[in-house]
Amino acid sequence: MGERKIKVAELSRETGINKNTLHRMYKETASRIELDVVETLCRHLDIGIADLYEITDE
Repeated sequence: MGERKIKVAELSRETGINKNTLHRMYKETASRIELDVVETLCRHLDIGIADLYEITDE
């Protein structure tokens, strides 16, 4: 969203995903995310899951 300068409210309207869910995903504070939400975002933004998330060693 940041790279494309898409606002959370706009993405929520376009996808039907709850704004709070998108905020938590953007801020990386979500404890769990439904697979249908990930699929909707990937399809809408025309990206793969790896573009949305990556696994890092902490």
